[in-house]
Amino acid sequence: MKKSKIYPDALTALSDFKSNMSLMSGGFGLCGIAENCIDALAQMDVTNLTVISNNIGNSGRGLVKILIQHKIKKAFCSYVGGNPDLEKQMMEKKIDVELVPQGTFAERIRAGGMGIRAFYTPTGYGTLVAEGKEVKNFDRPCILETALTADYAIIKAQKADPYGNLWFKETARNFSPLMAMAAKVTVVEVEELVNLGDIPPEDVHLPGLFVQKIFLGKNYKNEIEILKLKEKANELDK
Repeated sequence: MKKSKIYPDALTALSDFKSNMSLMSGGFGLCGIAENCIDALAQMDVTNLTVISNNIGNSGRGLVKILIQHKIKKAFCSYVGGNPDLEKQMMEKKIDVELVPQGTFAERIRAGGMGIRAFYTPTGYGTLVAEGKEVKNFDRPCILETALTADYAIIKAQKADPYGNLWFKETARNFSPLMAMAAKVTVVEVEELVNLGDIPPEDVHLPGLFVQKIFLGKNYKNEIEILKLKEKANELDK
């Protein structure tokens, strides 16, 4: 009998995740992050992690929860603003951070999922990004960037069926499908579990082939999604 991909919660789905592993974490800022998975990692006795994520949390939320526990040894990311905890650890040399231009970041992950070992890009040439990297001249100088892969990916989707086919809500999709393809094991938390066939084939954003574990997420706060247009308008009128 085929094993079900559906797990009861994040801790169970991440039970095989260990210290010294590499982790891709979906999300852009706080949009589309796997909140339940991050909370589970904060409870687990894991250290010395390599994390690949657009940013390492913000405003005390997201990956900051495991950053302040000193569980991350190295991070690949595109944005570090608004994160004083990361800034402090960088200045104290307690974490190794490789800043990657965002387009290059996405392409390095895509390459990892496609089995492409490296590629050339003009982005970053002549800057600190190019230090120590091979340069080749095409129509203009380009630097060699290597693919990114990981042991685990933690992502969030709006809907999943039992096979693992996923549907994401608007921009919350961000890097998540690429990360699922570039990781050995992908854990997905979803807001809705639906029946097989409820997601039309043309609406599947990521096939279940790339998903190993699914669970129904809970306690989402969505604090940054609250609109305060009335209050802002009142301020402008003063």
